[in-house]
Amino acid sequence: MICADGLTGIKAAIAAAFPKTEYQRCSVHQVRNTLKYVPDKDRKVFATDLKMIYQAADEKKALAALDRVTEKWTPKYPNSMKCWKDSWDAISLIFKFSATVRKVIDTTNAMESLNATLNRQRSVFPSDTALLKALYLATFEARKNG
Repeated sequence: MICADGLTGIKAAIAAAFPKTEYQRCSVHQVRNTLKYVPDKDRKVFATDLKMIYQAADEKKALAALDRVTEKWTPKYPNSMKCWKDSWDAISLIFKFSATVRKVIDTTNAMESLNATLNRQRSVFPSDTALLKALYLATFEARKNG
């Protein structure tokens, strides 16, 4: 399984390189993609409604929430929920897992944060060995916090 953003072609590229890998769309990227259609005045309420979908207890409840949110917002913002319907196979994989596991795998933010930290610090290491030790420790810390 891989959790990734929705860059065009990424799902196909992952499938070509790793055919048995299941693709999960990052919930944060999915929400951001949706909210780009929504003006500031409605964003907070809309984002709260979206949480009912991706934080649902199971896929059946998530689909019911998807229908409610779509019904509520599509008349005002016709394109806003299209990406949820079109990408449901990549969004719904998360519901195979427990709530505890979902917190770790539903977004790419933890990895993006780790990569940003490592990129900022790369130039301060005196050797490749020092960098590898720091990577190991950072990964260990990320596991403890996940």
